[in-house]
Amino acid sequence: MTDARVRTILQRLEQSYPDAECSLSWRNPLELLVATILSAQCTDVRVNLVTPALFARFAAARDFAGSDPAELEDLVRTTGFFRNKAKSIRGACVRIGEAYGGVVPRTMEDLLTLPGVARKTANVVLGVAFGIADGVVVDTHVQRLSRRLGLTREEAPVKIEPDLMALVPRDRWVKFSHQMIQHGRRICAARSPKCGECPLADVCPSAATAGEVAEGKRMAGQAKAAAAGAKEPASERRRAGRGGPAESAGKAGARRSRPERGKKAAPAGRGVRRVRGG
Repeated sequence: MTDARVRTILQRLEQSYPDAECSLSWRNPLELLVATILSAQCTDVRVNLVTPALFARFAAARDFAGSDPAELEDLVRTTGFFRNKAKSIRGACVRIGEAYGGVVPRTMEDLLTLPGVARKTANVVLGVAFGIADGVVVDTHVQRLSRRLGLTREEAPVKIEPDLMALVPRDRWVKFSHQMIQHGRRICAARSPKCGECPLADVCPSAATAGEVAEGKRMAGQAKAAAAGAKEPASERRRAGRGGPAESAGKAGARRSRPERGKKAAPAGRGVRRVRGG
């Protein structure tokens, strides 16, 4: 990885996503912390649908800490893994109340003492709520894109983060993560990356060529058409003159029953042995 290629990637991300920011809805550090915990294995869109009612019911750390587990679980149920998430939220808020006077801490070391909080969540809270660049957020998008772009060979987020911190200037750590996430959502999807539309294609070792992209689309179209044909109702096939398996078998049997061309049918009675009377 050369410095020139890293600079090019950063410049183009800035040009493509100059206003990239955290897509979670929040009004204070506690709400951001809770929303980030809920975002694990869940889309930000879904989290933003859940949090208005949640924050209307529980406003402070002491409210979450003293909440009824069943009620909290029900409020966050649609985000998935709701029991574990509810347990983490309650545990984190109990710790915030006991150790930090009900205020979300502002250091990585302190945030990591909260139940359910690892480096990704801590980096989100520090970078977004407090403007402190202590590391790089490595979510599933950043993890995928970093490997595709050749910024790391590691697979685990805890090992990818140091590689990114070594390549990206510290004053870009926070925004870089948001830009990578936006790029992952819009262009570099997990299953069908839009390499033909990607502003980073010429500096990405994983990018498909224009020909490969076109061929992929062509093959996908053929597969889709074949699948649609296989699902076509029998009535439609008959209307179009295309019989189903039974009809095809019947036609094949009829063809086999006809005399072969060039051969005469045997006269009736031939081949029957006559027995003379005694």
